[in-house]
Amino acid sequence: MFVDQASIRVASGGGGNGCMAFRREKFVPRGGPSGGDGGRGGDVIMESSERHNTLVHFRFNPEYKAQRGRHGEGSNKTGADGESIVLKVPVGTMVYDEDTGALVHDFSEPNERVVIARGGRGGRGNQHFATPTHQAPTEHEPGRPAEERRLRLELKLLADVGLVGYPNVGKSTLISRISAARPKIADYPFTTLQPNLGVVALGDDPRNPISFVVADIPGLIEGASEGAGLGMQFLRHVERTRCLVHLVDVSDASGRPDPVEDFKVIMGELDKFGAGLDEKPMIVVASKCDVANPDKLESLRKFVARKKLEFYEISAVTGEGIKDLEWAMARYVEEVRRRLKAGETVVGPRLFTDEFEEPKAAAAPRGPRSAGNRQIKKAAKTVRKKRENMATKKAAKKATKKATKAPAKKTAKKAVKKTAKKAAKKTAKK
Repeated sequence: MFVDQASIRVASGGGGNGCMAFRREKFVPRGGPSGGDGGRGGDVIMESSERHNTLVHFRFNPEYKAQRGRHGEGSNKTGADGESIVLKVPVGTMVYDEDTGALVHDFSEPNERVVIARGGRGGRGNQHFATPTHQAPTEHEPGRPAEERRLRLELKLLADVGLVGYPNVGKSTLISRISAARPKIADYPFTTLQPNLGVVALGDDPRNPISFVVADIPGLIEGASEGAGLGMQFLRHVERTRCLVHLVDVSDASGRPDPVEDFKVIMGELDKFGAGLDEKPMIVVASKCDVANPDKLESLRKFVARKKLEFYEISAVTGEGIKDLEWAMARYVEEVRRRLKAGETVVGPRLFTDEFEEPKAAAAPRGPRSAGNRQIKKAAKTVRKKRENMATKKAAKKATKKATKAPAKKTAKKAVKKTAKKAAKKTAKK
């Protein structure tokens, strides 16, 4: 059962009361005040955990209370502190104060610990109120009261790539092909009723793969912002993604005549939801190309080329184009991570504007290099450097040959002139 929202009530432990007591001991006249302090109340702590992926454990147990501190006792004995409680939440949980609506904390990293409700301090015993002029005080403090809060928890899954599109366009099939996720797959709309996460690992080195997380959310339809279909309740799970992969069905099985209109409808729903989803970097994918309508495919290809978006044609059944799409997603994720690390803003669906300018006449299958295979790019770069080095070496050899030939020619000419002069002198003497 996937639960991504919950309301809970938490209360810390109150502090123990200070004690009013006087020392009563044989052979100790006027023992004086000996009331101990009260113990401190326990805290309510929240901790993000990678072992949890839903808020279902808060749905059926919405109240949590820490232990209060024990009261102080005679003979200056301090009461025991109350035990704190730790509430585990999934990574990606956002905690809001239900009364004010303010954000308390966003658990974006694993093993984060935050005190949600702090325990009350214990009261002071009457030993603290003794003075030279007030040697038998009866004053003592009560413990500080507990802190109570009503909290609203919202889970936003942490994924790098989000799959969006109409229902039954092949999102679940795609995530099952590129990762170990096994969502429910069937030939009717709204098969996916809850988000699914899958980890994609690429590269030749299994010890250091290129990995990223893909989120598959239930399909959207026209009017989802007004509650049609499953509504837009699951779109919060793609708010934190680095990029979106927009799947468009180009087969006749969808029953919708125009794939371009499908694309525009989904983009309109993303715009209505807000949170900048329509401004995220986007890859457009034509799905079900093994049974594609050629007219639909060509229409979508030309439209995407005009928008200058990256476009891929895949078939999750046959596996055509899947590997190229995986490398493209990895390239997008790495680029967005690099830009965010450098402090740059990433706005707009076009991440790489120097590519995909013109519509292509034929859908030639893309090689791994165009899909962002770093190893092949590295090899090509090495070959290019070698060629440049060879060219510079040849040019240097030619230059040295010319430099050595020029003075040799000059000396030969001088020698010929000298011999000619000598011969002329001899003939003149004779």
